[in-house]
Amino acid sequence: MARCDQGYLCRICGEEVEHITDSQLYLSYVIGEVDPETLHQSPECHLNCSPSFSQFISDTRFCLQNVVESDFAKEKLDPKYVSLRTSLVSRGYARLWEIRAERRKPLTVTEYPLPEFAEKWR
Repeated sequence: MARCDQGYLCRICGEEVEHITDSQLYLSYVIGEVDPETLHQSPECHLNCSPSFSQFISDTRFCLQNVVESDFAKEKLDPKYVSLRTSLVSRGYARLWEIRAERRKPLTVTEYPLPEFAEKWR
């Protein structure tokens, strides 16, 4: 397959990240951690290939396949941080599903972030 025919490839497993709802890059962007000017240059990763990040997703549509067994496991982190991080990352994950479901009026990439981060990049 020609390079231009492929989507973003995961920096961990090398497989294509087929859906926005599987993307750590776009989830990071939606929650304000990736600048839109560098989005196209940033490495992609499946959410399940990055368990230290995705352990903060609390959503029935996501099942973490890898257990975090390190000092970065949320059980070993400050409970207040874990609560805030889980809330933010989970809201961002829900936003990815909204974006994926939007069929009537396709959104531009600048419309992807959560409201509190949308202004940050304007």
